[in-house]
Amino acid sequence: MNEPIIEVKHLSKKFGNFEAVKDVSFTVNKGDVFGFLGPNGAGKSTTIRCLLSLISPNAGSIAIFGKQLASHRSQILNNIGCIIEKPDFYRYLSAEKNLEIFARISGSDSTKKDIQEMLEFVGLDGRGKDKVKGFSHGMKQRLGIAQTLLHKPDLIILDEPTTGLDPQGIIEVRNLILRLKTEQNKTVVLSSHQLSEIEIIANRMVIINKGKSVIEGSVESLVNEQELLLQIELSDAENAIKVIGMEYPTLKVKHLYGSTIEIALEKELVPKINYLLVNKGFEIHSLEPKRKLEDFFMKIIQE
Repeated sequence: MNEPIIEVKHLSKKFGNFEAVKDVSFTVNKGDVFGFLGPNGAGKSTTIRCLLSLISPNAGSIAIFGKQLASHRSQILNNIGCIIEKPDFYRYLSAEKNLEIFARISGSDSTKKDIQEMLEFVGLDGRGKDKVKGFSHGMKQRLGIAQTLLHKPDLIILDEPTTGLDPQGIIEVRNLILRLKTEQNKTVVLSSHQLSEIEIIANRMVIINKGKSVIEGSVESLVNEQELLLQIELSDAENAIKVIGMEYPTLKVKHLYGSTIEIALEKELVPKINYLLVNKGFEIHSLEPKRKLEDFFMKIIQE
């Protein structure tokens, strides 16, 4: 049975006459890597700030670890690690010294050995004595994740942790988030614009738009609900479109480029389309299914 770690119900937050969050509800279960998605201005950052008690909602409720945030704030926050936008450090101090300072601030009893293990975990082994001013953006992000682990929290909240990173940095942070779940048994809430990253690492997600929850569920099941886009590279694309249209007049088939066509269809039809084309003498060079979170996200937002 799933154990809820976060339960948000009908959350709303106003800034003057502007209603940044209107009606957001979602549940994060223990062990989730939970994707928190939405376009710019959807209310993601405002909701996260409410979760961390940085601002107070106007209505709705937030329960974390089975307790109401409003009445158990200190107890709950002591078991949460977070990065909001980008972590800040003392640039002219070493990575080790920064973590020692943040450990004292957080009341953590982390030893020098603990700090060394955290640096090793985030891939900064051997860089502990180096000043942070010489670190790349990706290294600072990984050091920030080490900082969130100092007090051994069960819940990690990351707001746009891959923003501004190069492809290598994105891969490093992605792998680190997966290890937080698999090796550290952490529950992770991940707000991100990198939809491809959410598709790879998250098991559940919620999409919010214009301050409201739109849809919530497992990433795999939600993405699989949409039609499959099948791209086929074959001989004589134009005639292939005619053949498919005669046999399956309701299917949407279009010529993408060169010898490649694209068909929107149910996955059960894929072998039938392949058989039809081969039987009609077409040479099939490749069949590639396209069912991406980005497509699903845009469909939901547009609707």
